[in-house]
Amino acid sequence: MEYQEKKTGHHKAGKIILGIFLAAFIFLGVLAALAAAWTLRQWGGLTMEEIVYELTAPLEGTGNGMIEDFILKCLVPALAALVASCFLIRKFFNREKFRKTAAVILFGAIVFTASCFIYFGHRVGFTDYIRNRNTVSDFIEKNYADPKTVGLTFPEKKRNLIYIYLESMEATFSDKESGGAYDENYIPELTALAQEYEDFSGSDSKLNGGLSLPGTTWTIGAMFGMTSGLPLNIDIERNSMSAQTDFFPQITTLGDILEKEGYRQMLLLGSDATFGGRRLYFTQHGNYEMRDYIYCKDTGRIPQDYKVWWGMEDEKLFDLAKESLLELSSGSEPFNMTLLTVDTHFTDGYVCRLCGNEFGTNRYANVMACSSRQVTEFVKWIQQQDFYENTTIVLSGDHPTMDGDFCANIDPEYERRTYTCYINSAVEPKEKERRRTFSTFDNFPSTLAAMGVEIEGDRLGLGTNLFSDVSTLTERYGEAEVTSEVSKKTEFLESLETLDAGTQEKIDKYANTVVRSEQWDLVHELITIRIGPVELPVDNPVKYVRLKIWVDTGDQTVHRWIKTRQTAEGGYYTTFSPLKYLDGYPWIKYQFVLKFENGETFNLAPEGTIRNLPGHTWKENESEPDKP
Repeated sequence: MEYQEKKTGHHKAGKIILGIFLAAFIFLGVLAALAAAWTLRQWGGLTMEEIVYELTAPLEGTGNGMIEDFILKCLVPALAALVASCFLIRKFFNREKFRKTAAVILFGAIVFTASCFIYFGHRVGFTDYIRNRNTVSDFIEKNYADPKTVGLTFPEKKRNLIYIYLESMEATFSDKESGGAYDENYIPELTALAQEYEDFSGSDSKLNGGLSLPGTTWTIGAMFGMTSGLPLNIDIERNSMSAQTDFFPQITTLGDILEKEGYRQMLLLGSDATFGGRRLYFTQHGNYEMRDYIYCKDTGRIPQDYKVWWGMEDEKLFDLAKESLLELSSGSEPFNMTLLTVDTHFTDGYVCRLCGNEFGTNRYANVMACSSRQVTEFVKWIQQQDFYENTTIVLSGDHPTMDGDFCANIDPEYERRTYTCYINSAVEPKEKERRRTFSTFDNFPSTLAAMGVEIEGDRLGLGTNLFSDVSTLTERYGEAEVTSEVSKKTEFLESLETLDAGTQEKIDKYANTVVRSEQWDLVHELITIRIGPVELPVDNPVKYVRLKIWVDTGDQTVHRWIKTRQTAEGGYYTTFSPLKYLDGYPWIKYQFVLKFENGETFNLAPEGTIRNLPGHTWKENESEPDKP
């Protein structure tokens, strides 16, 4: 009797475990199938490099309702399938053939789930990615021209730079006669600009453009590649951009070079700059002032509750850019204003009030045409300003579009390239008749050359100055070989991601040795934070010390960087309004971050915490009080 009861109990426990596994794999199978279909529909050209980067990149600023769309179209149906499966399992739990039937269904669910993952992995190149990450290459190290050691000679009168990243813009979108892939020209104004100015097509009237190599096929990867000459390839275990306080601290970028030369730099974009690590990268490499979607809300340029697409449309971005350019040009420093458009982001782009209907139901074509008009009108406005004479404009698509439907019928033999146009360059190509083959890495030195900078050896990073007669890497080795080599594991590149051992020793030696103090100004609700004096090696000059502050909202961590001033004793201080950033949260954290001229960075003293003033309620739209 006792044996029979144990047998019955074991039998029931086995059925329960089987039922749990069955429900779990039905949920996973449905979720995997829907997620794979949703992802591949959203990102037509998704690669493993982007997936790996975005795994832990900051989600703050994600736009276009993507998270909500995923929950609605993938997670909710999968949860419904889970509930339904639990109901059916319970209903048939006591049937005689439950175990045999459930086992067969479970096997099928496992096979189906595995098939979904295998198919998805095949589509995004998972196998190639794993093979490449387990194959070591020294190609990047051998071909890297370190900007720290390359001689750069700026003209006596430094030229201004306006760099416009055009979201997903390709030369492909022109008509076949102009070198595009379509019967109709979706970007006629941009086509005319590239043909009038410089796209390195030589004597060929057909548009030329840059190849997007691995590590540059999504926005931050593209911006990183065009300003550093390096691919943004990071291993899964090393990819921690959401928590990182440094973004490749050892490299020298376009922003670093221009900052050292006294340029005032701004990054303007219609989304939240924090998304994907853009705020971190451009703040740490060039001290760019951020004028993004958040900035526009904070300054009252748009209402607090305003949001379309990823934040605000390009029409508002260009209005902000005109205002900012007039401000920059009125100063005494040379300037670099960098913009990133957003309306042409997949899927199908954002239809603003300026969009026409010249291509009927082809929404993405209409959005591309609208962007072509807006960008060109902005360029024409710049050309009417007094500062244009001494200003170089660079227009570049950030990467090929990921909108799979729009490009579904392009000839497989057609080579898609990003749109490229250099306007009012200080130099002309040495080989005017030569059509160049180049990647977006080559934008790095070519931009400086267009500003009249003489570059020793005409190479920076993996890029080549396209105005010179030096061959690019893709011309020298061929696109296939360069693509293969930059996809592989590179110990040299990984060594640039973090601080080296020598810097870590300095951190251990100097951190926590300085005194920090806080002083409130209750009248103006300001706080002054001081640190120092800081004794540092005289052979390693300091580039800057900034105060990093951050708020943990529960769902995300919001960072801000504040400039500091140096005291006569060798310390640093800053005064600001923390209550603006508290905004209902119980605290903000802060820490002084030091950066040396050679790119090394570390934290000075432990992080501190600022608590809210008792009884203070920050009002919506309340502006930061003037500093005394």
